Amino acid sequence: MFTHPLANRVKHKLSRWADHLNTANPAGDLEPLLERTFVRDDPAAYGRNMLMPMALPVEPSFAEDQPDKMRITLQPLPPEAPGIDRRDTVTAAMRSFVNGLAGREAVRWFDQASEPHRGFHGNAALNYGAFFGTAHDRNGLHTTKVYYETPEGQGAIDGLPPSLVRVVMTALQGIPGLKPLFTTIAARRDAGEQRLTFACTTPLKLSDLQPTLDVLGLGHRLGSIMQTLGLVLGGKFDLPAHSTLLAFGHGPAGPDFEIYVLLSAIDDVPPSFLSLLTMGLAERPRSLRALERWMGALTPDDDYWPGRFSIVSLRTNRVSPPRVSLYLRPAEFELPTPEQTAA
Repeated sequence: MFTHPLANRVKHKLSRWADHLNTANPAGDLEPLLERTFVRDDPAAYGRNMLMPMALPVEPSFAEDQPDKMRITLQPLPPEAPGIDRRDTVTAAMRSFVNGLAGREAVRWFDQASEPHRGFHGNAALNYGAFFGTAHDRNGLHTTKVYYETPEGQGAIDGLPPSLVRVVMTALQGIPGLKPLFTTIAARRDAGEQRLTFACTTPLKLSDLQPTLDVLGLGHRLGSIMQTLGLVLGGKFDLPAHSTLLAFGHGPAGPDFEIYVLLSAIDDVPPSFLSLLTMGLAERPRSLRALERWMGALTPDDDYWPGRFSIVSLRTNRVSPPRVSLYLRPAEFELPTPEQTAA
């Protein structure tokens, strides 16, 4: 296969991270997508991507409930690719990965779940179209997922499983200003799941989530969510419009909820953000060690910091207390600003 220099650079970084984390190398599985994506010679051409503006569109993340895995999200294809092409590309990649991960029956499940998003009834007026994600552990591919751009209105709900529709309708009735962003369909070696993620287009008071979470049987989790977010955000419990995403799913444990805070949209995030987060993890030493190991793996050899954290999230359900995830803009994938280029 023809190797593009920028694709080579991305694969090299992924390989290095995997080596430090002692996981399988995702660059092997993702090589066809990376080669089709990073075909331009100029990294700056990728700066207007929807996944990580002004950085190469490859986003690593740490998840407390997946502590020993290397998680990557990618906006595939070159920046000028139509959204419908990106949607079709990630669908084909997902079918191939799911087949290798869990077999034909899992592919049939994915085909049924994804049909409203990929077929003739899918939204043709797409922007970015779709993202693609993987998680690898030491034994290879553990999870594969697609993020389908979702239309507004009833189209966001059409085709969802009935159990998820009930959860989503509860959220829409109880939380004002929700705008659907994407539907996530994920497959692991032993299970699959589907979720719908919304942007909060109006200011959100964390305490205002209580009635909705009560209906979903998750009201007892809000205290822990507020404690963690209040700690890392310097006592902020009122979040501005467009700073928060809310994701809802339904699995074996019932309703599933995750809140994402977009750190760039929050004024005065404490400089000690990470120290405050690790303080919150002190009672969970395994998670804290995993986070430290992940940060060390993604820190360049000639630097002391892995990059800028873009998102902090907390995910919970009826049997699992809130668990932290962190999303990173790697220092090695940051692109220079126009001002820096001019200088």
